[in-house]
Amino acid sequence: MIVRLMKRIGGLSVVVIVMSTAAAARAPGGVPASGKKSLHQTLKSVPAKIAWECYENGNWEIFVMNADGSKPVNLTKTPDQNEHYPQVSPDGTKIAYTADAGEDRDTVRSLWVMDINGKRRKKIADRAREQFWAPDSKTIVYLPQEYAKFDVTDYYTKGMVFYNLETGKSEPHPNSAKLHHLYNPCFAHNGKWIVATVHAGMGFGHAILLIEAHGDRIIDLKIPGCRPCLSPDGKQIAWGSEDHELDTAPIDLESDTPTVGQWNLRIKDEHNHIYHIDWSPDSRFVAFSRGPESMGDLTKKGSFQAACEMVGSYAKGWNICAVSAKRTGIIDLEKAGSDEFAQLTTNGLSNKEPAWFRPGRSARE
Repeated sequence: MIVRLMKRIGGLSVVVIVMSTAAAARAPGGVPASGKKSLHQTLKSVPAKIAWECYENGNWEIFVMNADGSKPVNLTKTPDQNEHYPQVSPDGTKIAYTADAGEDRDTVRSLWVMDINGKRRKKIADRAREQFWAPDSKTIVYLPQEYAKFDVTDYYTKGMVFYNLETGKSEPHPNSAKLHHLYNPCFAHNGKWIVATVHAGMGFGHAILLIEAHGDRIIDLKIPGCRPCLSPDGKQIAWGSEDHELDTAPIDLESDTPTVGQWNLRIKDEHNHIYHIDWSPDSRFVAFSRGPESMGDLTKKGSFQAACEMVGSYAKGWNICAVSAKRTGIIDLEKAGSDEFAQLTTNGLSNKEPAWFRPGRSARE
């Protein structure tokens, strides 16, 4: 059980069944209501997997597990390279990820892609980050690093580049010169829009924006917080309203002027930070990272000192969790029963950035 949960668990009874040292195990919340299945049981039958990053054996690695947290697999296994921020193609066949080499401000963060089983790895670009996939699974979009020297800050970006996997060619977004200090971008299912957070750039102090994918329109969605994620069904948006709260709400992405409706689901945790929300392929569940506030741990080789939700900052006690996105109202994680809330990893080794996917062909080869 992670340190943070030990502090905040109060009188709840928690069962932990350790599945692997790779931090994937079943760890339900409280006792479910009479006659209800636990969320772990429900997730067991979901034909999807989750990729995520974990700091294990002195190194950042990318793992994959079943939707219920079982059968974790270390895909990268590279003691001399730190891999993180996995983003899975919509067809479930490839993972785009970042890898750090070097130390301190001489670190070079590079963008790579590999098959969903960890094979056929290819570097795409140096000094690149915050990658995401176009809906056709043929294009990886990324944000170039703002300056040559490394900085772990998530919004240390300038511009936007489209990389075509089939041709190997890169081209800038048509409005690339005006895209500045974006982070955590995500493509809409219809290919029309990109949603992202901006901080201290583009005339905004802090905002969640819709950016026209192949044009120059920019729309302020006027919702607080950061790290938005659009659902695969194209009907919903999830984001972090603040450190202790995640929200979901409807969004009309077919409109010429998309807007966000009233929130449907609010996930709260008074004492733990909750970040990195991501939708399951069927838009029925969301996974997220959860753990205590910290500013990293520089004793961890290959890590940086920064707010621990940032890529490359060690997040002690953080684990991957999931809830049903079909619910409405508030889920208080400190009071939720195991029918409402499932903790999918348990070792607390900086488990972050969950990315759901339905395995494609290369996962079965």
